[in-house]
This record gives sequence, C-alpha cells and structure tokens, in this order.
Amino acid sequence: MTGHPDETNAPASTAPGAPSFDGAAPPADIGAAYLAAEGFLEPLLEELDNSSAIVHGRLVITQAPPRSAAWSLNTWLSPRRIAISSIKDGARALRAIQRNWAVYEHGHHRRSRLIQEQLPHVSAKPLVFPSPAPTAPLGAWTLLDEHTVLASPTCSSAFANGEVAFVEDKATPPNRAYLKLWEALTLAGRMPGPGDRCLDLGACPGGWTWVLQSLGAEVTAIDKAPLDPRIASLPRVTVRRESAFGLEPATIGPVDWLCSDVICYPERLLRLVRQWKDGGHARNFICTLKFQGETDHASARAFAAIPGSRLLHLSHNKHELTWIYLAPEASAS
Repeated sequence: MTGHPDETNAPASTAPGAPSFDGAAPPADIGAAYLAAEGFLEPLLEELDNSSAIVHGRLVITQAPPRSAAWSLNTWLSPRRIAISSIKDGARALRAIQRNWAVYEHGHHRRSRLIQEQLPHVSAKPLVFPSPAPTAPLGAWTLLDEHTVLASPTCSSAFANGEVAFVEDKATPPNRAYLKLWEALTLAGRMPGPGDRCLDLGACPGGWTWVLQSLGAEVTAIDKAPLDPRIASLPRVTVRRESAFGLEPATIGPVDWLCSDVICYPERLLRLVRQWKDGGHARNFICTLKFQGETDHASARAFAAIPGSRLLHLSHNKHELTWIYLAPEASAS
C-alpha cells in the first residue's frame, strides 16, 4: 500500500509569529493546545499573541494554561506527551486514559489512522437538527512524531476536532447560512420555541428566518432587500423592508431572541447590541461578527468581555465569529 506523501517526517505548517514543530521536542511543559479551522490559523495566532507557541499543522501548542480563544475550534485543556514504541502501544496508552478519542492528523497519516482504528469506535454521524449536542467526553490526540503522542483527555468541544456536521436540508433553505444558526443554537444548548418572539436582522434571503420559524417561533425579518418568497410567505413570519441600524426597538417591542447576520463592521454591530441589550429590549442574542480585511481583534475582545456571553469561531463560519448571549434562566420554585 502506498503511504500518504507526507507520511513521515512531515514538517508542520508555518505561520507568522510562531515556530513550526519540525521534529524537535515541543515545550517541556505543555499547558494547552488550540486547533484552528482550515485557513484560519493566522487569526488564532494573533489572538493568542504567544511568541513561544509551537505550530503543528493547525494545532497551536503553548506552555501557558488554557485560556479563552474564540478562533479555536477545539481547545485541548489538559494535553500531555506520551512516548510510544508501536501502533499497538499507542492505542493501549490512549485506552488506559479513557475510552473516547478523536485524532487530529498532521503527518504520519497512516500510523495515526492505524492507532485510531484500534480505539473504541466513536459515532461521527451528522446531527439531525434540533438534536442536542453529545455529552460524552471526547479526548483529542495527534502524533507529533512517529514515537510521540500528544493527547488531551479533556477538550472544549464534544465534537471531533470541533467540527459540527448536520444532516443538511438541501431543498428548503435559500442558502447555506442556516447551518451557522443551527450550529450556534446547538452549542448554546437553548433554542427558541413556540410563543417566542424573534428578530432576524439582515435576514435576506431568509435562511435564519426559516430556522427560527421552523422551531415554532414568531419571526420579524428585517432587511432592505427582499426575502426569498417561499420564506416570506411562511406562517408566523413578518417582513419589514428597512435597515437594521435605523430600527427603533420601541416599534418592535420586547423580543426573546435577537439574531443578526448583518454585513457590517463589528464595532457598529457592538453599538446595536448594546442598544438592544442595555435597554432590555432583547433577552437572548446570536450575532455574527463579519471581518472585512484584517481581523478586528479589539471589537472581538469587546464582545467577549460582555458578561455571560461566548464568542466562537463556528465550523461553519468563514472570516467571522459568532457571539452568543443567553439570558439567565429563572430558577425553578
């Protein structure tokens, strides 16, 4: 059998600001590792701003303890190096730690796959929305070289390499943007339902409106451009042809969910969010920060600093981040 072209001694990808792992030992004390999405290693490195980080493909290995990193699809919270003498030894070492593992391959592809095949099978079936995210712990591992495993039994994501796959609806939604909202709601662990009032800003052509309406919510869709007629005619959907930024909250009334996929500079979106949140006009938020040109890390930090919120690079995001804020749920009496 012919091996993968970079089966052995494959150098890691290089990126500005961080050395690549080239077969030399990574830092003696490894505090965390961060996996970037394909094509988005640079903003992760900029966010981490760690000159001592080592890059192994899309995986950034640091000595510092784990920290919040929006551009990380999956953060390895407790990585450890394990010396192995063989494929069987590698699988045995991982099984001794816990049951469930997902491999991140970079170099040594055949050897990595043979080790993974000797581990218990972990289902990777696409989710049927709105099914909940898996709850079973899922560790992550990679081969740094032929005889060195880097493994983390605890990670920030319950999905293999942080990538969320769905059984897609390729007929109804007018575009693929609906997958971002599916993923955001799945990771949020809370969704709109019957009786909830939702506001969809920048709704055209209607993918997010379709998601919210399909969950039973009442949706007001805001955009200067028209929605797909199939979406605009759905029950419980009201369309207003106007700018999201000229919208007065008083003309809408309180909403349970404010969702925004508006194309705008993140600092402008931040002002809009503060208007609706600080005024008590919306309870829950899912908003896309879209970056035009360079990544606006300052605005991203401002969103991340809002108490109780999360800032994520979804596996369905492009050069953008998703901000999620959920109002505290009332405690049961």
